[in-house]
Amino acid sequence: MVVMKKIKGRMDESILVCVYYGPNGERLIRRGHKLADMLDCPLYILTVDTRPHDEFDAEKSSYIERWEELADELDAEEFIIRDSERSSVRAIKEVAHNHNITQIVIGQSPQNRWEEITKGSFSNMLLRAMTFIDIHIVSIDRTLKGVEMDDTSYEKGVRGFLRPDKDSYRLFFTRSKENLYEGIFYKETGTDFNNGIFKFIAHGKTCQVHITEDVVTGKMVEPPNLKKS
Repeated sequence: MVVMKKIKGRMDESILVCVYYGPNGERLIRRGHKLADMLDCPLYILTVDTRPHDEFDAEKSSYIERWEELADELDAEEFIIRDSERSSVRAIKEVAHNHNITQIVIGQSPQNRWEEITKGSFSNMLLRAMTFIDIHIVSIDRTLKGVEMDDTSYEKGVRGFLRPDKDSYRLFFTRSKENLYEGIFYKETGTDFNNGIFKFIAHGKTCQVHITEDVVTGKMVEPPNLKKS
């Protein structure tokens, strides 16, 4: 059975919310959703990073996971991740062009005059790059800018692999034909064993499982060819 999304009424309008890592991402997404709901038009969510998805640390991966859940909850058309060594403005411009975006929602923390002169204003650069697109700038409280998730309990992520092992899966750090999933392992600090969390992409979704002494504990995503019909 093919599940079709509800066709939005205003296809001449399309909203793009641009989020970066921090506590304000969810606020921006919900603001964009209210706008899209008001106009009865499609909502897209975009985040841009210079590094590939599999090189994100635990904090960034957690934000991505939450935003994916929120995109599903709010029935967004698509959650887009772009890894680009070029400027964020250029990446946003390409996505806006590809999805016929008419309105963009961004967040910007207050800048003093010296910061604006030396670093430039992101919103001004975006305004210069976009043509016939409305830019909505949501003010971000400077006090929230420094708030971060507490990820000090995990070491820096390393590439790992999961292989079937009896009734579970086992963590390895070498490539093999027996590997079923590739992802990033975040080891708990202060332990000599491979205890921590393993994050990976399965069926287009970001998944997370707990690892205890190299073995997956808890519920595990089954690959398509092993699912029961």
